[in-house]
Amino acid sequence: MRFGWGDGSGGREAVHPWAYNPSAWSQRVPVALIATIGFFISTYLGLYQWRLIDGVWDPVFGDQTRRVLDSTVSEQMRSWFHLPDALAGAFGYLGDMVFALAGSTRRWQCRPWLVIIFGIDVIPLGIVSAVLVVLQGTTVGSWCFLCLLTAPVSIILIFFAYDEVWSSLVYLGRVWRRSRKFGTVWQAFVGRPSAVAAAVAREMQS
Repeated sequence: MRFGWGDGSGGREAVHPWAYNPSAWSQRVPVALIATIGFFISTYLGLYQWRLIDGVWDPVFGDQTRRVLDSTVSEQMRSWFHLPDALAGAFGYLGDMVFALAGSTRRWQCRPWLVIIFGIDVIPLGIVSAVLVVLQGTTVGSWCFLCLLTAPVSIILIFFAYDEVWSSLVYLGRVWRRSRKFGTVWQAFVGRPSAVAAAVAREMQS
Protein backbone atom coordinates (compact mmCIF):
# COMPACT_ATOMS: atom_id res chain seq x y z
CA MET A 1 0.00 0.00 0.00
CA ARG A 2 1.22 3.49 -0.80
CA PHE A 3 1.10 6.10 1.96
CA GLY A 4 1.43 9.62 0.54
CA TRP A 5 2.16 12.76 2.50
CA GLY A 6 -0.06 15.29 0.80
CA ASP A 7 -3.82 15.67 0.86
CA GLY A 8 -4.14 18.59 -1.53
CA SER A 9 -4.61 21.21 1.18
CA GLY A 10 -1.18 22.77 0.70
CA GLY A 11 -0.24 22.26 4.35
CA ARG A 12 -2.63 24.89 5.67
CA GLU A 13 -4.28 22.61 8.25
CA ALA A 14 -3.61 23.08 11.95
CA VAL A 15 -1.12 20.71 13.56
CA HIS A 16 -1.47 19.51 17.16
CA PRO A 17 -0.98 21.09 19.65
CA TRP A 18 -1.30 24.38 17.76
CA ALA A 19 -4.25 26.07 16.06
CA TYR A 20 -2.12 26.60 12.94
CA ASN A 21 0.50 24.85 10.84
CA PRO A 22 3.98 25.67 12.24
CA SER A 23 5.55 24.71 8.91
CA ALA A 24 3.46 27.21 6.93
CA TRP A 25 5.33 29.82 4.93
CA SER A 26 3.70 32.52 7.06
CA GLN A 27 5.62 31.06 10.01
CA ARG A 28 8.93 30.43 8.29
CA VAL A 29 9.46 33.45 6.05
CA PRO A 30 9.58 35.81 9.09
CA VAL A 31 12.29 33.56 10.56
CA ALA A 32 14.37 33.90 7.40
CA LEU A 33 13.91 37.68 7.32
CA ILE A 34 14.83 38.12 10.98
CA ALA A 35 17.84 35.82 10.57
CA THR A 36 18.93 37.98 7.63
CA ILE A 37 19.15 40.97 9.99
CA GLY A 38 21.33 38.99 12.37
CA PHE A 39 23.47 37.77 9.47
CA PHE A 40 24.26 41.27 8.21
CA ILE A 41 24.98 42.63 11.70
CA SER A 42 27.29 39.73 12.56
CA THR A 43 29.05 39.90 9.20
CA TYR A 44 29.67 43.63 9.67
CA LEU A 45 31.17 43.05 13.12
CA GLY A 46 33.23 40.14 11.80
CA LEU A 47 34.70 42.29 9.06
CA TYR A 48 36.10 44.56 11.76
CA GLN A 49 37.50 41.61 13.69
CA TRP A 50 39.24 40.50 10.51
CA ARG A 51 40.47 44.09 10.07
CA LEU A 52 38.82 44.39 6.68
CA ILE A 53 37.23 47.62 7.92
CA ASP A 54 38.80 50.19 10.24
CA GLY A 55 36.01 50.77 12.72
CA VAL A 56 32.49 49.85 13.83
CA TRP A 57 29.48 52.17 13.97
CA ASP A 58 28.05 52.51 17.48
CA PRO A 59 25.72 55.46 18.21
CA VAL A 60 25.36 54.61 21.91
CA PHE A 61 28.56 53.20 23.39
CA GLY A 62 31.13 54.60 20.98
CA ASP A 63 34.59 53.07 21.30
CA GLN A 64 33.37 50.47 23.80
CA THR A 65 32.36 48.32 20.84
CA ARG A 66 36.00 47.96 19.83
CA ARG A 67 36.93 46.89 23.34
CA VAL A 68 34.23 44.21 23.23
CA LEU A 69 35.22 42.91 19.80
CA ASP A 70 38.93 42.90 20.71
CA SER A 71 38.44 41.54 24.23
CA THR A 72 40.06 38.43 25.67
CA VAL A 73 36.63 36.75 25.63
CA SER A 74 36.37 37.37 21.89
CA GLU A 75 39.92 36.16 21.31
CA GLN A 76 39.25 33.01 23.32
CA MET A 77 36.20 32.22 21.20
CA ARG A 78 38.25 32.92 18.08
CA SER A 79 40.74 30.28 19.17
CA TRP A 80 37.88 27.79 19.59
CA PHE A 81 36.16 28.45 16.25
CA HIS A 82 39.30 29.44 14.29
CA LEU A 83 37.48 32.52 13.03
CA PRO A 84 36.08 35.66 14.69
CA ASP A 85 33.13 34.97 16.97
CA ALA A 86 30.99 37.47 15.07
CA LEU A 87 31.54 35.56 11.83
CA ALA A 88 30.72 32.31 13.62
CA GLY A 89 27.43 33.97 14.52
CA ALA A 90 26.99 35.05 10.90
CA PHE A 91 27.31 31.44 9.76
CA GLY A 92 24.74 30.48 12.38
CA TYR A 93 22.27 33.07 11.10
CA LEU A 94 22.96 31.97 7.53
CA GLY A 95 22.06 28.45 8.57
CA ASP A 96 18.84 29.76 10.11
CA MET A 97 17.97 31.43 6.81
CA VAL A 98 18.63 28.30 4.75
CA PHE A 99 16.90 25.86 7.09
CA ALA A 100 13.89 28.16 7.52
CA LEU A 101 13.24 28.15 3.77
CA ALA A 102 14.07 24.50 3.05
CA GLY A 103 11.31 21.95 2.69
CA SER A 104 7.56 22.01 2.18
CA THR A 105 4.74 23.20 4.41
CA ARG A 106 4.46 19.63 5.71
CA ARG A 107 8.08 19.23 6.69
CA TRP A 108 7.19 18.76 10.38
CA GLN A 109 5.92 15.37 9.17
CA CYS A 110 7.80 14.76 5.89
CA ARG A 111 11.25 15.95 7.03
CA PRO A 112 11.51 15.88 10.84
CA TRP A 113 15.29 15.62 10.52
CA LEU A 114 15.36 18.99 8.76
CA VAL A 115 13.17 20.63 11.39
CA ILE A 116 15.29 19.26 14.23
CA ILE A 117 18.53 20.43 12.60
CA PHE A 118 16.84 23.82 12.21
CA GLY A 119 16.06 23.82 15.93
CA ILE A 120 19.61 22.79 16.83
CA ASP A 121 20.88 25.72 14.78
CA VAL A 122 18.45 28.30 16.17
CA ILE A 123 18.25 27.48 19.87
CA PRO A 124 21.98 27.21 20.79
CA LEU A 125 22.68 30.38 18.81
CA GLY A 126 20.14 32.23 20.92
CA ILE A 127 21.64 30.90 24.15
CA VAL A 128 25.19 31.80 23.11
CA SER A 129 24.06 35.29 22.09
CA ALA A 130 22.45 35.85 25.50
CA VAL A 131 25.56 34.59 27.32
CA LEU A 132 27.81 36.91 25.31
CA VAL A 133 25.62 39.87 26.22
CA VAL A 134 26.01 39.03 29.91
CA LEU A 135 29.78 38.66 29.51
CA GLN A 136 29.99 42.12 27.95
CA GLY A 137 29.00 43.75 31.20
CA THR A 138 30.37 41.28 33.74
CA THR A 139 33.73 40.32 32.20
CA VAL A 140 34.67 42.85 29.53
CA GLY A 141 33.17 45.86 31.30
CA SER A 142 32.11 47.45 28.01
CA TRP A 143 29.07 47.33 25.76
CA CYS A 144 28.52 46.87 22.04
CA PHE A 145 25.30 48.31 20.60
CA LEU A 146 25.10 46.05 17.54
CA CYS A 147 26.01 43.03 19.65
CA LEU A 148 23.10 43.86 21.94
CA LEU A 149 20.80 43.98 18.91
CA THR A 150 21.66 40.41 17.97
CA ALA A 151 20.42 39.12 21.34
CA PRO A 152 16.73 39.97 20.78
CA VAL A 153 17.10 38.80 17.18
CA SER A 154 18.19 35.38 18.43
CA ILE A 155 15.46 35.24 21.06
CA ILE A 156 12.79 36.15 18.50
CA LEU A 157 14.10 33.37 16.26
CA ILE A 158 13.67 30.87 19.07
CA PHE A 159 10.12 32.11 19.64
CA PHE A 160 9.24 31.62 15.97
CA ALA A 161 11.01 28.26 15.61
CA TYR A 162 10.19 26.26 18.72
CA ASP A 163 6.61 25.37 17.74
CA GLU A 164 7.64 23.56 14.56
CA VAL A 165 10.40 21.68 16.38
CA TRP A 166 7.94 20.69 19.09
CA SER A 167 5.41 19.39 16.55
CA SER A 168 8.07 17.20 14.92
CA LEU A 169 9.14 15.84 18.31
CA VAL A 170 5.51 15.13 19.26
CA TYR A 171 5.04 13.40 15.91
CA LEU A 172 8.09 11.18 16.39
CA GLY A 173 7.08 10.47 19.99
CA ARG A 174 3.64 9.31 18.90
CA VAL A 175 5.14 7.13 16.18
CA TRP A 176 7.28 5.48 18.85
CA ARG A 177 4.38 4.96 21.27
CA ARG A 178 2.28 3.39 18.54
CA SER A 179 4.96 1.17 17.00
CA ARG A 180 7.55 0.61 19.76
CA LYS A 181 10.04 0.06 16.96
CA PHE A 182 13.17 2.15 16.46
CA GLY A 183 13.12 1.26 12.78
CA THR A 184 9.68 2.78 12.33
CA VAL A 185 10.71 5.92 14.19
CA TRP A 186 13.84 6.18 12.06
CA GLN A 187 11.76 5.90 8.90
CA ALA A 188 9.53 8.70 10.15
CA PHE A 189 12.57 10.79 11.11
CA VAL A 190 14.15 10.58 7.65
CA GLY A 191 10.80 11.09 5.89
CA ARG A 192 9.97 7.60 4.67
CA PRO A 193 6.19 7.13 4.74
CA SER A 194 4.64 4.22 6.63
CA ALA A 195 1.19 3.18 7.78
CA VAL A 196 2.00 4.12 11.39
CA ALA A 197 3.42 7.53 10.48
CA ALA A 198 0.47 8.32 8.22
CA ALA A 199 -2.01 7.41 10.97
CA VAL A 200 -0.18 9.57 13.52
CA ALA A 201 -0.09 12.51 11.11
CA ARG A 202 -3.84 12.24 10.55
CA GLU A 203 -4.41 12.24 14.31
CA MET A 204 -2.30 15.36 14.74
CA GLN A 205 -4.31 17.17 12.08
CA SER A 206 -7.76 16.07 13.20
